[in-house]
Amino acid sequence: MTLPRVFSHPAPWRVFLLVWAGVLIWLSEQSHLPSPAKFEGIDKIQHAVYFAGGGVCFLLGLRLAGHLRSFRAAMIATVAFCSLVGVLDEWHQTFTPGRSGADVWDWAADTLGGLLGALIALAIEKWLTSAGTTTSATR
Repeated sequence: MTLPRVFSHPAPWRVFLLVWAGVLIWLSEQSHLPSPAKFEGIDKIQHAVYFAGGGVCFLLGLRLAGHLRSFRAAMIATVAFCSLVGVLDEWHQTFTPGRSGADVWDWAADTLGGLLGALIALAIEKWLTSAGTTTSATR
């Protein structure tokens, strides 16, 4: 299976990242968010999954443009980006009525999500480049 050729360019990934950031801001401004499951720690899983999505968009937006040529630089930049956004998100929530914010474990889940997103993005990039739809940042 191959992705449409448009996904081999950085522009859609950058647009997805902007949408992701906008939704994150909107979510952070909500006084109460319903949770689909009622078990301890579900919010940490939600944080990690959401930030993995942001990490995928961030890394692919840069790598497909030819930036962050090394695997290590791509991983570090993506994790640092997600970690910084996670800290800013937690800080933002401290100003939202009904939200506590400043949760170090939420931030840790955001950072871990960034790491997972970077790994997923590198696999997607490999898939895209093996299909011959784009050139890799490492070539």
